Amino acid sequence: MSRGLKIAGISFLACVFVLSSSSSSFADEWRGDGESGGTGSSDGEGGIGAGANHRVTPRITFSPAASGSEGALSSSVWSPPACYYAPVHTPAEAEAYWTAVQDRIIQAPFPQEDKDSARDGHEARFGEDGEFPDFNRDLDGEGMFWMRVMNDDYPASERFACEWRLFWVDFSDSPPADALTVSGETLAALAWEQTRVPDTELSLNPDAEQTVNLATWVWLDGDQFAPVSVRASLDGYGIWAETTARPVAMRLDAGTGDAVLHPSGGRCEVRGSSVGEPYARGRSGEDPPCGVTYLRSTHRAGSYRLSATVTWEVTWQDHTGAGGSLPEGLVDGGTDVTVQEVQAIVR
Repeated sequence: MSRGLKIAGISFLACVFVLSSSSSSFADEWRGDGESGGTGSSDGEGGIGAGANHRVTPRITFSPAASGSEGALSSSVWSPPACYYAPVHTPAEAEAYWTAVQDRIIQAPFPQEDKDSARDGHEARFGEDGEFPDFNRDLDGEGMFWMRVMNDDYPASERFACEWRLFWVDFSDSPPADALTVSGETLAALAWEQTRVPDTELSLNPDAEQTVNLATWVWLDGDQFAPVSVRASLDGYGIWAETTARPVAMRLDAGTGDAVLHPSGGRCEVRGSSVGEPYARGRSGEDPPCGVTYLRSTHRAGSYRLSATVTWEVTWQDHTGAGGSLPEGLVDGGTDVTVQEVQAIVR
């Protein structure tokens, strides 16, 4: 039997937030309103960890999942959502979560009347005659509880753009039509955040010490320029979005004003599956399609930092066929180079 979509009112659930905010020191130790960020506590199966913070982890699957920050995209004009509503608990997980929340309230130094109110509210929500009887255990496998998920990297004013809500959505139903409910575009934004691309590892010729007035050829191997896709999905709901990042250019910075960039401005376009070209014997008189000519040695400077920033263009598409573009992502790399004075060079 499906009860469809249900949205919780104030009572116990709002009381949890009010109580956890009533004492700043206690609120720092424990927050029971489902706040979460990149450090939400989870055992990997959606269960609640044993830490002090009763946080939630959205049930969003990323394929492939990011492992660490290496190769992460960056952008000065974009960041992932500050808050959204997403599935977080099965009935069994909801029981474990809210029972733990209830226990913390009872054990906390709150007035007895507040504890009694919380206990009554808990019963009104999850009791036999409550809004979600016995945590909807009879609907196990047919849907999930949804809650607000917040990104701790944002200031509170932006995180709280999503009001506190708890509701149930059957797998066979569509989530509520709310601008802050996780959608294909939201999933695409979260997939953007999970995207990891190859490191920007420069190949140089000469590959050791550089020489004043001798062009340094710079290129990246082709396997660093394959498109990278990440899919974010809500398991059970058939809702997903996939982002694809494609490299479009690399910008060089010589690390000193005493240098000439090739091409002028240092922006090297991706051609096919690579950027720049390996040096070939007999081309010493040519300007490289991507590179730098140093005009002063590093005798006093020690070394120059030759840096490169690869721009990745990102597009997305979701389960409905909708799609579009997301802001470009940047990935930095580079190497320290030393430059010697002019002398006889054999390449």
